[in-house]
Amino acid sequence: MLPTTLFDAMLKTGILNPQINSLLSRVRHTNTLVVSDRGFPFWPMVETVDISLVDDLPTVLQVLRALRTNFVAGKAWMAREFAENNSARTRSQFNQALAGITVVQEPHVEFKLRVPRAIGLIRTGDTTQYANIILESA
Repeated sequence: MLPTTLFDAMLKTGILNPQINSLLSRVRHTNTLVVSDRGFPFWPMVETVDISLVDDLPTVLQVLRALRTNFVAGKAWMAREFAENNSARTRSQFNQALAGITVVQEPHVEFKLRVPRAIGLIRTGDTTQYANIILESA
Protein backbone atom coordinates (compact mmCIF):
# COMPACT_ATOMS: atom_id res chain seq x y z
CA MET A 1 0.00 0.00 0.00
CA LEU A 2 1.38 3.40 -0.95
CA PRO A 3 1.48 6.18 1.65
CA THR A 4 -1.43 8.59 1.41
CA THR A 5 0.68 11.61 2.33
CA LEU A 6 4.35 12.48 2.32
CA PHE A 7 4.35 12.35 6.13
CA ASP A 8 3.20 8.71 6.03
CA ALA A 9 6.34 7.81 4.02
CA MET A 10 8.85 9.22 6.51
CA LEU A 11 10.84 7.03 8.88
CA LYS A 12 9.44 7.60 12.35
CA THR A 13 11.42 5.14 14.48
CA GLY A 14 14.71 3.30 14.47
CA ILE A 15 17.76 4.52 12.58
CA LEU A 16 16.81 7.80 10.91
CA ASN A 17 20.17 8.62 9.28
CA PRO A 18 19.89 7.75 5.55
CA GLN A 19 23.60 6.97 5.12
CA ILE A 20 23.59 4.56 8.07
CA ASN A 21 20.41 2.92 6.74
CA SER A 22 22.16 2.51 3.39
CA LEU A 23 25.17 0.84 5.03
CA LEU A 24 22.96 -1.49 7.05
CA SER A 25 20.95 -2.50 4.00
CA ARG A 26 24.15 -3.60 2.22
CA VAL A 27 25.52 -5.73 5.05
CA ARG A 28 25.16 -9.45 4.36
CA HIS A 29 26.13 -12.61 6.24
CA THR A 30 29.66 -12.24 7.72
CA ASN A 31 30.14 -8.68 6.40
CA THR A 32 31.51 -6.22 8.92
CA LEU A 33 30.68 -2.71 10.02
CA VAL A 34 33.00 -0.48 12.07
CA VAL A 35 31.85 1.95 14.76
CA SER A 36 34.71 4.22 15.73
CA ASP A 37 35.68 6.94 18.15
CA ARG A 38 36.56 10.44 16.96
CA GLY A 39 40.30 9.82 16.70
CA PHE A 40 40.14 6.68 14.55
CA PRO A 41 42.21 6.96 11.34
CA PHE A 42 40.50 7.85 8.07
CA TRP A 43 40.31 4.98 5.59
CA PRO A 44 39.85 6.36 2.04
CA MET A 45 38.74 2.97 0.69
CA VAL A 46 36.01 2.47 3.32
CA GLU A 47 32.74 4.37 3.09
CA THR A 48 32.57 6.55 6.19
CA VAL A 49 29.49 8.09 7.74
CA ASP A 50 30.70 10.80 10.10
CA ILE A 51 28.06 11.56 12.73
CA SER A 52 30.40 13.27 15.19
CA LEU A 53 28.99 16.52 16.52
CA VAL A 54 31.07 17.49 19.57
CA ASP A 55 33.15 15.55 22.08
CA ASP A 56 31.21 12.47 23.17
CA LEU A 57 28.16 13.18 21.03
CA PRO A 58 27.25 10.66 19.96
CA THR A 59 29.30 7.94 21.62
CA VAL A 60 30.21 4.52 20.25
CA LEU A 61 28.03 3.02 22.98
CA GLN A 62 25.00 5.07 21.93
CA VAL A 63 25.45 4.08 18.29
CA LEU A 64 26.03 0.44 19.22
CA ARG A 65 22.79 0.35 21.22
CA ALA A 66 20.86 1.91 18.32
CA LEU A 67 22.39 -0.50 15.81
CA ARG A 68 21.55 -3.57 17.87
CA THR A 69 17.84 -3.04 17.12
CA ASN A 70 18.51 -3.21 13.36
CA PHE A 71 21.67 -5.28 13.02
CA VAL A 72 22.14 -8.91 14.06
CA ALA A 73 25.78 -9.33 15.01
CA GLY A 74 27.30 -12.69 15.80
CA LYS A 75 30.83 -11.54 16.47
CA ALA A 76 32.65 -8.35 17.38
CA TRP A 77 36.25 -7.25 17.63
CA MET A 78 37.71 -4.70 20.01
CA ALA A 79 41.23 -3.61 20.78
CA ARG A 80 42.75 -5.27 23.83
CA GLU A 81 43.89 -1.80 24.88
CA PHE A 82 40.25 -0.85 25.53
CA ALA A 83 40.16 -3.06 28.64
CA GLU A 84 43.57 -1.82 29.76
CA ASN A 85 42.72 1.89 29.46
CA ASN A 86 39.12 2.18 30.66
CA SER A 87 37.30 1.88 33.96
CA ALA A 88 35.38 -1.16 35.16
CA ARG A 89 32.16 0.85 34.72
CA THR A 90 32.92 1.63 31.06
CA ARG A 91 33.90 -1.97 30.35
CA SER A 92 30.69 -3.17 32.00
CA GLN A 93 28.55 -0.82 29.87
CA PHE A 94 30.15 -2.15 26.69
CA ASN A 95 29.77 -5.76 27.88
CA GLN A 96 26.05 -5.15 28.47
CA ALA A 97 25.61 -3.54 25.04
CA LEU A 98 27.43 -6.49 23.42
CA ALA A 99 25.52 -9.18 25.36
CA GLY A 100 25.00 -12.30 23.27
CA ILE A 101 27.80 -11.44 20.84
CA THR A 102 31.16 -13.22 20.82
CA VAL A 103 33.76 -10.51 21.45
CA VAL A 104 37.36 -11.02 20.36
CA GLN A 105 39.98 -8.75 21.87
CA GLU A 106 43.18 -8.28 19.91
CA PRO A 107 46.01 -5.73 19.78
CA HIS A 108 44.90 -2.40 18.31
CA VAL A 109 47.36 -2.78 15.42
CA GLU A 110 45.76 -6.12 14.42
CA PHE A 111 42.27 -4.68 14.93
CA LYS A 112 42.97 -1.94 12.38
CA LEU A 113 44.04 -4.53 9.78
CA ARG A 114 40.40 -5.72 9.64
CA VAL A 115 39.00 -2.29 8.74
CA PRO A 116 39.63 -2.31 4.95
CA ARG A 117 37.31 -5.32 4.56
CA ALA A 118 34.36 -3.54 6.22
CA ILE A 119 31.24 -2.48 4.32
CA GLY A 120 31.47 0.87 6.08
CA LEU A 121 32.57 2.86 9.09
CA ILE A 122 30.48 5.06 11.38
CA ARG A 123 32.61 7.72 13.08
CA THR A 124 31.30 9.13 16.35
CA GLY A 125 32.44 11.92 18.63
CA ASP A 126 33.45 9.45 21.35
CA THR A 127 36.55 10.29 23.39
CA THR A 128 36.67 6.93 25.21
CA GLN A 129 40.07 5.40 24.57
CA TYR A 130 40.04 2.51 22.08
CA ALA A 131 36.21 2.44 22.01
CA ASN A 132 36.19 1.12 18.44
CA ILE A 133 34.16 -1.92 17.50
CA ILE A 134 33.98 -4.06 14.41
CA LEU A 135 30.65 -5.87 14.18
CA GLU A 136 30.24 -8.98 12.01
CA SER A 137 26.74 -9.78 10.83
CA ALA A 138 25.39 -13.17 11.85
